Amino acid sequence: MKNQFLNLKFFAFSALLLIFSCSDDDTNTSNDGGTLEEGRYITVAAAKMGDVAGDGNGGTLIYSVSSADAKDPTVSIDPFENGFIAPSNRTARLQSSEDGNTIFNISYAGDTGGNYTKYTVGGGNSFTQTGSEISIAPYVGTAPRWIKLFDGDQTGSAVYVNTENEFDAEGNYTRTEATIGVVTLDLQNSLINEFQEHSVPLSPEEEAQGYYISRIDMPTLNAAGNKLYIGARLSKLDPATTESDSDFEILGSKTIVLDYPSLLNPTVITSTISNGNTNGYRSINSFEYNGSVYQANQSDPEGSHILKIDSNNQYDDTYDFNLDDALGVQDSYILAWRPTAFGKAVVAYRDASSAEGVAGAQGFFALVDLNAKTAQKITDIPYDPDFYLFQYQGFVVDGTEIYVTQAPVGENGNIYVIDTETGITTKGATLINTEGSHFIGMF
Repeated sequence: MKNQFLNLKFFAFSALLLIFSCSDDDTNTSNDGGTLEEGRYITVAAAKMGDVAGDGNGGTLIYSVSSADAKDPTVSIDPFENGFIAPSNRTARLQSSEDGNTIFNISYAGDTGGNYTKYTVGGGNSFTQTGSEISIAPYVGTAPRWIKLFDGDQTGSAVYVNTENEFDAEGNYTRTEATIGVVTLDLQNSLINEFQEHSVPLSPEEEAQGYYISRIDMPTLNAAGNKLYIGARLSKLDPATTESDSDFEILGSKTIVLDYPSLLNPTVITSTISNGNTNGYRSINSFEYNGSVYQANQSDPEGSHILKIDSNNQYDDTYDFNLDDALGVQDSYILAWRPTAFGKAVVAYRDASSAEGVAGAQGFFALVDLNAKTAQKITDIPYDPDFYLFQYQGFVVDGTEIYVTQAPVGENGNIYVIDTETGITTKGATLINTEGSHFIGMF
């Protein structure tokens, strides 16, 4: 997608909207987002179009409501008209506290890229900056891939990888050096905890064939709190020409393991159950549950799997959970997912039946049981070819319930709430959209 920076007119126009929005006749939720008498805030994130419908490059707006209002089909939510602009030149990379009362943001790209800020959620477009800003750009660049670790909202981690081809004295290609950088950030005090760089090789046989780690993302802390798992994507070049090889055998899924909190002693573990990438894209791709880490993979020729890394920091190759088999589909691809603390999860996915829409072939939601290794398509959420899930960032988990957004690009939609224990899906508040834009999740 082409970079598109927020222009001054957009900032000025949005600022006026924040001041003058919501007349007495306004049918949308008021700017205070409803009264939070019980439950938690639900923050809806919306990505404005830049040049092309669905690109999300026009900036990110957020708007919060009470969980009661999020479930209420008579409530309308319009972040594009009334929302708070989350600082970022492109789509902001957002995370929230476990109770929904704080939003963490790291700007993506441009002059402010890599700037970390946090906000107290006050309902509606009330997001009050708290604490000091800090830039992680000196460590991981202005377009960082970062995630909040599940350690009580204490720590964030961002990563990058640089690659360089190596040659022998005769000029023959030998391997591609992959150097990763990992930084951890104190989210409460806006401080850098630790930063390390490492060379992360594959096996000599894999490297001789031109394989290398080309992208990393989604750091996840294990249950013991002493290892950090980082998802990886492998690419390949032709050793004879060093040109990119797009038609190659997909290797077993791999994860980089580091000591935590030191970020030292990198190793690479490989699944024998499944092939493909484990870095995900915009949404968190792996989660700790019941002492293990469960991880989705993508681009597996046999369809996406959910993989399991046990407390010994190795893949559990007896845990075979293939989404194709569980759903009875072909070419499944997990776009985003989120489990509850009880082992049930909602998975956003596409498959061979997905129609081509304005932003590509997108998808569906399924209810998954990690323990039983079963999955069932959620049919109460409508399917639309223009529903864009590839940029999806956040689900809200509240006990056994998971909140999602569904709205095609440029069209209105709704919040849906899935009770993961009963399987009942409830249609909630209406989401008001605008031309070429889409919703990227809830926090």
